Amino acid sequence: MSIKYELIIYWSKEDNAFVVEVPELPGCMADGETYEQAVTNARQVIEEWIETARKLGRSIPKPKGRLMYA
Repeated sequence: MSIKYELIIYWSKEDNAFVVEVPELPGCMADGETYEQAVTNARQVIEEWIETARKLGRSIPKPKGRLMYA
């Protein structure tokens, strides 16, 4: 699966990890010890988010790319 959703990635001193937020998918977040691991984990969480939304019959937002409200 190709990620086309915007990812916001930052270092969390509190969590001692990189955190990835996917603002277009409510509640979709991941983390990792390294930047690369956090992005890999985000890819998995995005796939699971979409799979769950499909099972529940919920709409899946189309990726907008660069967010207008960021």
